[in-house]
Amino acid sequence: MRRSDNYFPVPGEDKNPDMGNANTNTNPGEAIPMKNLYAEDGSPLCPRHGPFFSDGKRRVDYVLAYHIQKPGSVRRKSNKASEGNFIRRLRRSLSMRSSRAPLQPKEDPEIAAQDQGTDFHEDDKRFKREEFEENLLETGLELEKDEGGKIAGMGFLKIHAPWNVLCREAEFMKLKMPTKKDYEVKQGSNIVEKIRLFIHKVTAPLHPKVDSARQQSIKSLSHPFSREKQHLFDLSDPDKFFDSKTRSSIVYEVLKRTKCIRAKYPMGITTLLANGVYTSGFPLHDGEIEGINEMDNDRKLLYEQWASYSAFYKYQPIGLIRKYFGEKVGLYFAWLGVYTQMLIPAAIVGVIVFLYGCATVDDNIPSMEICDPRNNITMCPLCDHACSYWKLVTACGTARASHLFDNPATVFFSIFMALWAVLFMEHWKRRQMRLNYIWDLTGFGEEEQDHNRAEYEFRVMQKTMKLENSAPKDEKVKLTCMDRMPAYMTTVVMMCFMIMVTFVMVFGVILYRISIKAALHMSNYPAARSNIRATVKTTAAIINLIIIIILDEIYAAIARWLTKLEVPKTDKSFEERLIFKTFVLKFVNAFTPIVYLAFFRGRLVGRPGNYLYVVGSYRMEECAHAGCLMELCIQLCITMLGKQLIQNNLFEIGLPKLKKLLRKRKSEGDFKQQEEMKKSLQRHERDHFLGPFIGLNPEYMEMIIQFGMVTLFVASFPLAPLFALLNNIIEIRLDAKKFVTELRRPIAAKAKDIGIWYNLLRGLSKVAVIVNAFVISFTSDFIPRLVYQYMYSPDGTMHGFVNHALSYFNVSDFQPGTDPVQPMHLGYSVQICRYKDYREPPWSNTPYELSKEFWAILSARLAFVVVFQNVVMLMSDFVDWLIPDIPKDISLQIHKEKILMVEMFMKEEQGRRLTLRPHHRHENCTTPSPDNRSPPQPRSRPVSHANCY
Repeated sequence: MRRSDNYFPVPGEDKNPDMGNANTNTNPGEAIPMKNLYAEDGSPLCPRHGPFFSDGKRRVDYVLAYHIQKPGSVRRKSNKASEGNFIRRLRRSLSMRSSRAPLQPKEDPEIAAQDQGTDFHEDDKRFKREEFEENLLETGLELEKDEGGKIAGMGFLKIHAPWNVLCREAEFMKLKMPTKKDYEVKQGSNIVEKIRLFIHKVTAPLHPKVDSARQQSIKSLSHPFSREKQHLFDLSDPDKFFDSKTRSSIVYEVLKRTKCIRAKYPMGITTLLANGVYTSGFPLHDGEIEGINEMDNDRKLLYEQWASYSAFYKYQPIGLIRKYFGEKVGLYFAWLGVYTQMLIPAAIVGVIVFLYGCATVDDNIPSMEICDPRNNITMCPLCDHACSYWKLVTACGTARASHLFDNPATVFFSIFMALWAVLFMEHWKRRQMRLNYIWDLTGFGEEEQDHNRAEYEFRVMQKTMKLENSAPKDEKVKLTCMDRMPAYMTTVVMMCFMIMVTFVMVFGVILYRISIKAALHMSNYPAARSNIRATVKTTAAIINLIIIIILDEIYAAIARWLTKLEVPKTDKSFEERLIFKTFVLKFVNAFTPIVYLAFFRGRLVGRPGNYLYVVGSYRMEECAHAGCLMELCIQLCITMLGKQLIQNNLFEIGLPKLKKLLRKRKSEGDFKQQEEMKKSLQRHERDHFLGPFIGLNPEYMEMIIQFGMVTLFVASFPLAPLFALLNNIIEIRLDAKKFVTELRRPIAAKAKDIGIWYNLLRGLSKVAVIVNAFVISFTSDFIPRLVYQYMYSPDGTMHGFVNHALSYFNVSDFQPGTDPVQPMHLGYSVQICRYKDYREPPWSNTPYELSKEFWAILSARLAFVVVFQNVVMLMSDFVDWLIPDIPKDISLQIHKEKILMVEMFMKEEQGRRLTLRPHHRHENCTTPSPDNRSPPQPRSRPVSHANCY
């Protein structure tokens, strides 16, 4: 007998899958009533608020939430005839559908659709839910509905996977489960083991207090689960054999396979969620994190040992994170931990480089010459008409500050960070392989089927409807490249437009700097004119930061919209396309102002008497005498700190708390009642109020942009690793608290690596070598000083470098209308002014042409780029070759596992042969041959029948 289509097992019922409810007197075709989960006073029958069915025994492995409609009774009383017709039609449809679903009395859908357009739609949703739930029951899952909870208008379908379903699906998904066979994991030689134990004792306070039932040196041999070989697996505690993470992932796989096939078009769970048939679906958290009477659970342990800010100095319990959230989330936090750990030596070296600049600033000859008032060097105006001549000594502070970030140690730090990036990548690969071994992912591949997305299925449905009469019936309809061509064209146009918007915003900030500098020079207030450069640099950097933050949010929404427009077929394809678009837009948005300051500012200026103008009379801005490195450092510092403080902390911490505070003030009494009500809610109702899990892409993207800030322009900002380290220490706990307390529990997804993010990291580390080579060569004064010291210095020192780097200009060669309004600003008439460039003097045969010193320095700069890039790349490749991707002890243990697996199956086969041998020995006595003839008897001796008994 087939199982009833909508049989919901409840406590006290016979759960034989081949029989109906033996304790319920029902006629065939009648609906089986579902047991009410609440008493007459509204209190739950089961006082326990854990993730269980109402019997308190069967665990809730997954929950589907949906809207429920209140039944109307007034119209039914006034339309009895219409209702009678409706009931007859409804019974006829139920008999055709072979359904025993319990139906609430409702109005006639036709009448309701005339008055309220959504009623018929709600009926349609209910019918789809009933059919989907019938199909779920056919798969062996057990269901329990909760439509009388304290959340008005919401119903919940609780799903439980019994043992036979778990075993069947585990075998189908090829899940690796621990067997009874244990073996000792060797850590290495005696010396290595002693060093490891010593380090473990020293760092004991840093380890989280997570109890482990099994010793770290003992590991279970794992094998893909098989129902025929259940005796091989450790089934000493069946309730814990499949943990909650595995159970929820198994149920989700069943949900993805199950479809509504009676509808015109098959609809899976993703389509049902997208169309609002179900509003949400999620696995449940294990329990609460606070409360004296609350039982210990993994969630509470994670909150105490991982998500608490007081545990910021401790290592992360990666094993417990993986056990609770799955391998994909566990790999993210493991990667974030390795990245943060590797930032410690980078931050220490960066601080040493910065302190070296502070210690040697008084010994820097170029800055001493700039600060010496005896040189009396008069500089040309920084802007047309409004600006006047100025003394080089006024740039003393900028020159001294530039030395902090532009000194010989900067070159060493750039090489160090390039090798650091390689070491970080190698360290992560080894760590990843170790985790794959510990988590039994060494043989894991992308074998699981990637199901179609709901949007794709919906578009296919629309296309099928259009081609219903023209297309052959046997032809499978799918979206082609031509169907997506408008979306692709829109994506290309929008991406180019967004990049142009970024360029326009940067150009707008450039115009702001030019105009505000001229305005401050024309100001009559001494305070405004006292420190014009610092004011313009700081305000422009802050404006850039605000623009970057705003555009980041806009670009993220646009990238998701464009990706949905393309209608990718699978979730994997959707994720890869979304990551690519978001990365391109956010990378261009964050680094365009920095690239301009590093490579373009001060090089598209021209010279006095022949300046380059944009938008009419706006003259392109120049670098300070000490170079643009100081401005680049300020921009990097403000952008990096601002993004971390505002985007990471304010948006993730401040805004949710602000919203909660506003709600509390707006309705003080209602807020308290809501808080009290939440305490009495069941587990699935509490989790319903949590935020949905939207994936790890925003978390990865945030760290990738930070990695770019740390590596790409580290030559100009050696303190970047320190700021990144401080931010990540907070970021780990912030993300941990968000995952444990604020988000619904995600579906445990398996993954053996971090996917496309590793390729992005590797690409950024390669680009960082080239970018830092150009920053040192073209943005800083390192190469000009080196060339001067070894080619033009009379005594081999840096004395005279400032005068050598300045060219001469005759003020009579100014273009009309560009000469200063106040030529006597310095108290005397100026005939010759100086500007930073390598050009011929006005009295030479080729006035104002590029000098031979310029070409010598340009050659040295290009040579340095080539040498630096090749040397660092060669060293990086050598380090990559020197460090194996797979640790030696892990490769040995993997080989050992294979040998032990073969031995285990050989012993099983040998035991089976020993069990079957007596039957083979005496089969002559009782077993006939296949052709019903007696087998030949041995001639050496007569057959003894004594052995048969």
